Amino acid sequence: MGKHVINQAQDFAKLWGGFRASRVILTANNYAIFEHLKSPKTAGEIARVAGIDPRAAEILLDAVAALGLLKKTGARYRNTSTAKQFLLKDSPWYQGDMLRHADFLWKNWSDLDRVVKTGLPNRPAISDNEPFIKAMHNNAVLRVHDVIRNIDLRGVTKVLDLGGGPGTYSGELARQGIEVALFDLPETIQIARKMLGEKKQGNIAFRTGDFLADDIGSGYDLVFISQILHSLSPEQSRTLIKKSHASLNPKGKIAIQEFLLEKNRAHPIAGALFSVNMLVNTPSGRSYSPQELKSWLKGAGFIKIGTKILNDTVLVSGQK
Repeated sequence: MGKHVINQAQDFAKLWGGFRASRVILTANNYAIFEHLKSPKTAGEIARVAGIDPRAAEILLDAVAALGLLKKTGARYRNTSTAKQFLLKDSPWYQGDMLRHADFLWKNWSDLDRVVKTGLPNRPAISDNEPFIKAMHNNAVLRVHDVIRNIDLRGVTKVLDLGGGPGTYSGELARQGIEVALFDLPETIQIARKMLGEKKQGNIAFRTGDFLADDIGSGYDLVFISQILHSLSPEQSRTLIKKSHASLNPKGKIAIQEFLLEKNRAHPIAGALFSVNMLVNTPSGRSYSPQELKSWLKGAGFIKIGTKILNDTVLVSGQK
């Protein structure tokens, strides 16, 4: 077998074998390995404080070190800079809640064969709403400043953050002196209140309801919809956009943020795989291309429709 074929086989193995690295990181996060390693420890010490098997602890820690999240010196392990930045709760860029949500998704994705056969989503018995909302904050905190900076806020004094989850974007808009209505389900609003804290709730009004079925209010200068449409069908998405149009003041604006997916829906990898995530977890959602989003805005009556690519997401905007 030639070297070229061997290299191809190794690249192919990375594709099908990626689950192993993912599972190791998720399990290490579940046992708070990175929190326990704020100071260097041996595998035996980790086994005692984490309540896990000593042999398993050493094998797990060695694998995490091989993946670059720990550094092993002699018999002791310590966090690398990446682990400190993303896997310690006191970091502003903490992603541990996202990993806990990914662990929940792991169980749903494991039934992908049945989902593909039937076209029906996996329906878990246990809801992970609070870890999910916290994971959405982990996601938003990495991009909130870039997203808000790319929205035209000229003349905007009142914003509807529709399906705003943890309130990460609402908080940033409120800090800029803008009046914000954060609209989401009652259980989500309870979590958002706790996450924002009393000191951060100035300029934020909390509204509860189902945005597809209930009144979302009116008199807004901007409706912001971040990472919501991918959980809905095209028909539901068009309905929500039309509803948003009706809620706006004259010359009001809409800004929609979604994961980036090209017109043919086969690139980039992250957007295509996220469609599978929606297949597994929702009745009719998937990732949508900027072209689809723009056509829905046009159909709802928006004009001056524009698109901005922000790393792995797209921001599509329009004006009434």
